[in-house]
Amino acid sequence: MKSTVETLSPTRVRLAIEVPFVELEPSLKKAYREIGSQVQVPGFRRGKVPTAVIDQRVGRGTVLNEAVQEAIPENIMAAVREHDLKTLGRPEVEITEFNDGDSLNFTAEVDVRPEITIPDASTIEVTVDELQIDDSEIDEQVKNLRERFATLKTVERAAAEGDYVQIDLNATVDGEDVPGGQASNISHEVGSKQLLPGLDEAVVGLAAGDSTTFTTQLVGGDFAGRDADVAVTVRTVKEKELPELNDEFAQMASEFDTIEELRGDLRARVTQGKQVEQIYAARDKALAQLVEAAEVPAPEGVVREEVASRKQAMVDQLERIGASLEEYLAAEEKTEEQIDTELTEAATEGVKVQLLLDTLADAEDVQVSDDEFGHEIVHRAQRAGMAPQQYYDQLVRSGAAAAVFGDVRRGKALAAVMERITIKDSAGNPVTLDALRAANEAEHNHEH
Repeated sequence: MKSTVETLSPTRVRLAIEVPFVELEPSLKKAYREIGSQVQVPGFRRGKVPTAVIDQRVGRGTVLNEAVQEAIPENIMAAVREHDLKTLGRPEVEITEFNDGDSLNFTAEVDVRPEITIPDASTIEVTVDELQIDDSEIDEQVKNLRERFATLKTVERAAAEGDYVQIDLNATVDGEDVPGGQASNISHEVGSKQLLPGLDEAVVGLAAGDSTTFTTQLVGGDFAGRDADVAVTVRTVKEKELPELNDEFAQMASEFDTIEELRGDLRARVTQGKQVEQIYAARDKALAQLVEAAEVPAPEGVVREEVASRKQAMVDQLERIGASLEEYLAAEEKTEEQIDTELTEAATEGVKVQLLLDTLADAEDVQVSDDEFGHEIVHRAQRAGMAPQQYYDQLVRSGAAAAVFGDVRRGKALAAVMERITIKDSAGNPVTLDALRAANEAEHNHEH
């Protein structure tokens, strides 16, 4: 094989590759074997069909095509090694000349990692918003905690918003029962809009034993789009009782003895959460500064692939909640072009950051231990709700394990950068990484 490389841009090259016919022989033999094991010819055992018969039955062209499809990636890899290229994404291949018995000539355009000069991280200084914590935020946390310890008490009065009712439902269309439109003794929070449109309004003012009917439009089933009459009977009305805010509540809801200690702990948690957000804001600003200072170019092909995968993920997510891209665009009042532009901007920035961190990881010779890689797998498996081994096996099958490894390595390079930059808040106070370290430590302990 002979190959030459031509630089098209700082991030893209074109390889021109010539493979003599004799070097295609192994691929050709393999193609005959594979096709021969699939075709059935009377008088020959499967897998024992002579090449001449395969040529006649399937066509020599088909076999050559199969051989070429196998030979191309192997030869691209050999050329990449020979020219010591750091390739990114998938190559675009064009066969320029190939005849039976002659050499195969083709080109492969592929994105490559650009040469990046990394600026000194210790010269980077970023400013983030000053930390502000309002008492109302702590009150909100206490309120949520009280809600979690609320009890339901049966009351002899009409239902009001915020109450819980046990109800029976029966939906009919023109006097005919709707399939699946009957339910008895279900619990419903009045005003939560969780069940049928119109139900919350109908139930308000009904006491235990009272009934009424209301009309609602059906969304699914045989009668979709039709109006149904729904009879609702209230069995019981219960009101939510919140525990009193005192030291007794603190002892029941937490490991603290007094309400003041509990509030102090909640304030510390809210503070830590906000400090971590501060550090994340600093990280994003520092990366933007580094990318700009290093003038990182974005490889077009990689960006295209990233945009396609982000868009697909978006469509999948919408489908899971039963919506389409068209409905989403209408709700957001955006065109598909606008979404594509937004995705392209985000993907371009994301790809530049990845390239910068990869270069940094190389410059620092960042290594990833089995333990660090394992920790990331456990973390991702938990998020996906899978067993770690099952998650890892799936990664290996889909060929995505290397990408996760790359993410961990980039994460370590980023952590090294964060240690060197200067972070201040808008009031001029220095911001440290202590809150992030504490949060990571807590998460690590929680996993083990």
